[in-house]
Order: sequence, then C-alpha cells, then structure tokens
Amino acid sequence: MIISSPTDYRTAAKRTLPRFLFDYIDGGAVTEKTMRANYDTLQNLHFKQRVLTGVGNPTLNTEILGQNWSLPFALAPVGATGLYARRGEVQAARSARRAGIPYTLSTVSVCPIEEVARKAGGNLWSQLYVLKDRGYMKNSLDRAWANGMKTLVFTVDMPTPGSRYRDRHSGMSGPIASLRQYLQALTHPRWALDVGLMGRPLSFGNIEAYKGQPMTMSDYMGFIGSNFDPSIRWQDLEWIRESWKGSLIIKGILDPEDAKDALRMGADGIIVSNHGGRQLDGAVSTTQALPAIVDAVGDRTTILADSGIRSGVDVARMIALGAKGVLLGRSYIYALAAQGEKGVSNLISLIAADLKVTMTLVGASTISDLTTSKLELL
Repeated sequence: MIISSPTDYRTAAKRTLPRFLFDYIDGGAVTEKTMRANYDTLQNLHFKQRVLTGVGNPTLNTEILGQNWSLPFALAPVGATGLYARRGEVQAARSARRAGIPYTLSTVSVCPIEEVARKAGGNLWSQLYVLKDRGYMKNSLDRAWANGMKTLVFTVDMPTPGSRYRDRHSGMSGPIASLRQYLQALTHPRWALDVGLMGRPLSFGNIEAYKGQPMTMSDYMGFIGSNFDPSIRWQDLEWIRESWKGSLIIKGILDPEDAKDALRMGADGIIVSNHGGRQLDGAVSTTQALPAIVDAVGDRTTILADSGIRSGVDVARMIALGAKGVLLGRSYIYALAAQGEKGVSNLISLIAADLKVTMTLVGASTISDLTTSKLELL
C-alpha cells in the first residue's frame, strides 16, 4: 500500500492488526459520539487564507515548558503500545527523539521505563494514572526520575474505565477473550511473527517491575479494573506535587474550574483532553472545551491539547484556538502498526509538511503567529 497522507496509516493498520487490537485503538466509548465529535468539530474550524504575505519558509520549532521542541507536537501516552509493533514503545520513542519532540511513556506500557530510556533516550515524559495502589504510583515516579524523565503527565480523567462496546465485540475483553485473540492472531501472521513471537516478552513491563511477576493481558485488565479509584479528590493528590521534582502536567481537563483546580494543585501545565472520546460518551469535544479554558487560565499556565488531531492542518487549528502545542495518539499508533519506527518517522514528516504549508497559506511565519486571528470564526 502506498502511504501518501497521515490518514492512509489507519487503513494500513487495519490490514495488519488482529481485530481486537485495531478496535481497541480505533474505538471510543459507548456510541462513540464524542470520539467522532473530536474530529468533526476540529474540521469545522476555518482559516482565513491570506495571499502575498511574504512567508517563505515558516519555522516550526517552539518552546514549551522551558524546552525547545523542533515541532509543536509530542507523542501521547498510549497503553500497550508494544502490542502494536515489536517493542513498540522503544520504536516510537526513537522516532520522537530523531524528530526533536517528546515521547510520553504510558504507565501501562509493554516496555518498562528502563528499557525505553536505555534503547531510545531523547526527551522522555512519564505518564501516570490515579490508582488505588499508592505503592505502584510511588514506584513509577521514582523509576521515571532515576531514568532521566523530568516531566510527569498525570492523567485524571479515568477514575473508572469507560464503557467501550467495541472491545467486548472484538475480543479485547469479555467471554473467552484469550481464545478469540489467539484465533485472530492466526489470521494475521505478519503481526503474530513480528509482535506475538519476536516481540516478547509481551508483558506489561512497568506493572511487572513493581509486582515482580509476569503480567499477561488478562492480568493487565484485572489490574486496571481493580486499581482505578473513583473516590479520589484533588486534595488526595497533593502528595504527587510534593513527591515530583520536575514539571507536572495534568491531563484530562475539559472544564475551566478543573483547570483552575489543577493550577491550585501546582501543575505547570494542563492537557485539554477527553481521552480521545474513550471515557464519557457525550462529553464535549476538545475543540469545544479549549477556548473557555484558555480564557480562564491561559495566561497562567501552559495549555496543550489532544483528541481528534489527524494532520498538520489539525495541529495548526488547535494551536490557533489557543493551545501551545498538541499531542498525537491514535495517528502514530496506526503508523507504528503499519510500518514500525519508519512509519512513525514518516507520519511525523507528513504532519510537519502539512503544517508548514498551512502556515504559509495563512501568513504565519512562526508557531506563535498561529492565533485566533488566523481563524474565520463563523
């Protein structure tokens, strides 16, 4: 298959992956209304096209949280990335390092912190969920810091897993899930060889490092299901700020009051996100939520955003709406599944090229020139 645009990777990934894995990354909660809205509302943002502005070669680098990024986007934390390509977290992190952008390692990754730091390096961020097991959380913080990770992405929008019907239909969860996954793997020999056989150990490395025992897919689902804590409140999390010496970003903010609470907690930045539409179906899209949050706290903190971003045009839209930068999730996993490290690097290049063309056509020489003045707010 010829890859000529970022969206081509979704088609390629669907051909490569067993259904349970494709549907897991491709799906959202319940009817997937919010997941679709993330994309649709972003597409409904229109630019003011300008001519003869003298923008010859826009620069794409930007400074975020005191760090220079070559591009205004990072790779988001995605659980079980190592199931989409052989040692997938390492491959994705290497691509991010070459591109000069951050890579965020999920707390439920296949490759443990130590492996990614040793084999990939670069500007690595660590992601952590709110969990009942405080020992696990503390262990993750300590190991991340010891391996050079100085930015923590603390995800707060998952007090309980969302209802994802696709996972029950596909075999990711539900009755005889292990058997269904095995049968699907047999019909996808490329994946079975690359990941199922040569990608071992297919354990969840960060959890295993803490538990001291192998963590299979069923163990992982059990750990997740029993460890999320819907009773946690903001004041219960103050110890995170006290324990973490580096930059702290709170991920999963959709309401201005929650953004203010994140600042009161001592956050250095926030990520406006609805978890890619994978949590509360019917929640507002990131595009809808972002302007009010920018108005409320934009002059006091660094605001990033994710969900629904598929192209360089989308990156430009989100930044023009008020984000300092964005995170890519599904889009890079599709590329990783289709072509591994090479695919992620190519995806980054395609998005950067789209972004540069967009900036030229709207008359933006730098990323900071992408403001709401470039949008036609209908």
